[in-house]
Amino acid sequence: MDISGGILDFVQRFRNLEVQTDSKDQLIKDLLVYSEGIETILRAQNQGLLIELRDAKLDLDDATKSRRDLQQQLQEVETRNMLISQDNSHLKNNNPYVIVLIDGEGLLFKQAFIKQGVEGGKRAAYALRTAILTECGEHASDVEVVAKVYANLAGLSKAMRRDGSLENESDLKDFSLGFTQGKATFDFVDVGHGKERADNKIKESTKWNLRNFNCKQAILGISHDAGYAPFLDELFHDDAARRRVTVLEGFPTVRELIATGANILNLNDDLFRSDKLVDKVPTSLSLPSAGGGGGVGANGLGNAANGVVGPGTILTPAASATSTPSTAPATTWARAISNASPPPQITLPLQPRPVNTPARAAAQQAKPAPWNPGPRGVDSPITVVQSALDNIKKRKDNNKLCNNHYLRGPCVKGDACCFEHRYKPTKDEIVAIAFLARLNPCTSGQECEVKDCIYGHHCPSVRDGMCTHPYCKFGTADHPPGTKFRTKSHDY
Repeated sequence: MDISGGILDFVQRFRNLEVQTDSKDQLIKDLLVYSEGIETILRAQNQGLLIELRDAKLDLDDATKSRRDLQQQLQEVETRNMLISQDNSHLKNNNPYVIVLIDGEGLLFKQAFIKQGVEGGKRAAYALRTAILTECGEHASDVEVVAKVYANLAGLSKAMRRDGSLENESDLKDFSLGFTQGKATFDFVDVGHGKERADNKIKESTKWNLRNFNCKQAILGISHDAGYAPFLDELFHDDAARRRVTVLEGFPTVRELIATGANILNLNDDLFRSDKLVDKVPTSLSLPSAGGGGGVGANGLGNAANGVVGPGTILTPAASATSTPSTAPATTWARAISNASPPPQITLPLQPRPVNTPARAAAQQAKPAPWNPGPRGVDSPITVVQSALDNIKKRKDNNKLCNNHYLRGPCVKGDACCFEHRYKPTKDEIVAIAFLARLNPCTSGQECEVKDCIYGHHCPSVRDGMCTHPYCKFGTADHPPGTKFRTKSHDY
């Protein structure tokens, strides 16, 4: 056996194993170094992600807080706007009134009233107020009537004596006193002698009252005088003003006023004469010229254009109607009864009465396409119990119920609110409150995103193409196209 050869073989094998061991150790060292490098990189990335996560959480918390602050601010703004809207509505609808301005030298009270002197004046005042309030319907208990009659008493007395409708000139003076005493808001004003003094009073007073939101309707007793036509044309440039002005008819309305498209109200059978004064004195007793101190020609009492013709000539009512064409258009109530015989009982509507022609009947039968007022759409209808509605509407001034308190509640104004909070309404009365709140326009209109908004987003009072609310607060765009409006105020 060769011993040296065997040892060398073991040595070689050991060296080979030693090389493999060194290679393994180096591999392990390289792996450890690589792992350490990867761990360092990952640790740095993880730290960066932790920082980003922390910043994201801070941003989220800040965004959440900002959103909540904005929501709270938005809610406060909406509440303020709602309160402002309520206050504005309260101010606009507080102490509503109708102004009646009468040119007393052309729109003449019936002879039966004047002959009774003071008592007749009071009766005329009561009758006029009752007739106007009849037109206000359900709002009659809320609306006050203010009436002013302007005339040259001295001239008017003489003209009425010449007409034969006044035996004693003092009767007219007594009548004017009774009219003024009849109601605190009624006045019979003696403007004295002078050209167009009554006209100017009526024009300026009309303008002033139409600028007042509390004035819901201006009723003008001017049907006899074409000189008011330019004044009405000027007013009627504003559609809202057109709806708030009505011509009160005694003598049939002259065609110049009819041409303006004014609404016409006729009370002939109740209060006013339908004819003008007639000069029945003989030629030898003719009056002095209008330039004299007692003349009455300044406002139409003593000239043919206004029904008092030359001395010795008698103008009958029939002749007067012929000489001054005054057939009202089909949209006026006067036209609807012009051919009636005998005259029907007057129900005193302010709104125009359309003639029932075949074309109109066909139009009424045609069903209009559904109307979409805008993004929010049509509000769901509210069915209300009339007795509950009456109970709520009877409450006045500070006793009125707070819509916001009872429909959303509690009212943020608390004791500072001008409306009632302590009343406990029934379920039907809650529905009635919601019904009345819906008559107030929402300040956001069709852009409103409040799901349970208590206000209206379009007019809920349109029936068969007519806005039935006498004092509608919604704008024209909040009604279906072609909607017709009652002759009373559209801003109420």
